[in-house]
Amino acid sequence: MLKFVKNHMESITGIEIYPLISLLIFFIFFVALFWWVITAQKDYINTVSQLPLDKKPNQL
Repeated sequence: MLKFVKNHMESITGIEIYPLISLLIFFIFFVALFWWVITAQKDYINTVSQLPLDKKPNQL
């Protein structure tokens, strides 16, 4: 089964770019997420972290 898939994938021209694009998207996403976490304001982080603990009556 793997031989069939490998042979089929090798017959597609330009397929070698897809793993590079996937890695680039993965890397950019986590770098952006890291940057957002580092530059986030402490007040915002504290407010958001308390949201699950806030008790609001009659809220579904």
